[in-house]
Amino acid sequence: MNIFNQPILFKRISIAVSFAIVSLILWNTYTFFQKFKQEERIKMEILAEAQKELSRADLNSNIALPDKIITINNSIPMILADDKDEIIYANNLDSIKSLNPLYLREQLAIMKKENKPIEISYDGKNKQYIYYRDSDLLKKLTYYPLALILILVLFLSVIYLFYSSNKAAETNKLWTGMAKETAHQIGTPLSSLLGWIAILKAEKVDETYIDEIEKDVHRLNIIANRFSKIGSIPELQKRDVVLVTKKAFDYLQSRSSQQIYFSFSSSDTEIKTLLNEELFGWVIENLIKNAIDAMLGKGEVSLVIENSAKNIRILISDTGKGMPKKLFSQIFKPGFTTKKRGWGLGLSLSK
Repeated sequence: MNIFNQPILFKRISIAVSFAIVSLILWNTYTFFQKFKQEERIKMEILAEAQKELSRADLNSNIALPDKIITINNSIPMILADDKDEIIYANNLDSIKSLNPLYLREQLAIMKKENKPIEISYDGKNKQYIYYRDSDLLKKLTYYPLALILILVLFLSVIYLFYSSNKAAETNKLWTGMAKETAHQIGTPLSSLLGWIAILKAEKVDETYIDEIEKDVHRLNIIANRFSKIGSIPELQKRDVVLVTKKAFDYLQSRSSQQIYFSFSSSDTEIKTLLNEELFGWVIENLIKNAIDAMLGKGEVSLVIENSAKNIRILISDTGKGMPKKLFSQIFKPGFTTKKRGWGLGLSLSK
């Protein structure tokens, strides 16, 4: 069984694996963070003992080791204070800011909240306390799981996009194949209909009927050609935009309600540009059909062509009821429609 062909199963497995990985990262980081924090605590306790030894030392005592222990701390910010919170000594803080007593007081308050102080007792009478906060390295470790999770999310997003694009490509191929097959199936009876028209002409049937049949057959042929071009690179030829647009406009006008007023205007009588006449006409028809449907059989459809040095603009407007602004972003999505009957493919195919 290929899990990529089972979307629900694939999603569930992906979520489960992602949750497991994130949980493992967070647990390992938390464990490592606590261990590192405990080691810093031990370092401070050793430093406290060294400070105590230095205070007891006389002129003949060897103070090299405790002095070395105190001076070797160059990463953990600390403050030594008495039992009245009078600051005696500070280390690994900003050297410039440390000249300001207010800054040292602020740091002392932070350290009190962050870690439990280490008590130094001198013969049970005088007491001093070492206050400290986490080193910069330990603080950076708190961002480590976030960075890993971000990388994981990015990695999973790439996998998801790859999977989605493959599925979308397969779907597009399926729709393209269906469209081409539909065009092929329509083409077979069309050829027969053309033959029957020739027979009707030979039988001297009323030309009016034959002309109407020919128009509809020609129309079906255009539709078949349009469907056959879906998924293919359109062949562009230099055509008159005004003429092609007017042709599609007039076709729908002749088949619409007499209560709908159609208005067509162009800044130029002829505007030549590269286009595919059949597909371009399809777009115009879809837009005008939507305008007609929006008016429920009564109103006005206006089409204006504007030509400038860089662009050709075709503006289609109607007096229909319109749609809520919140739906604007969905109008080109396949299957989206505001009609009771409709496939919701007109605008997506036009795009």
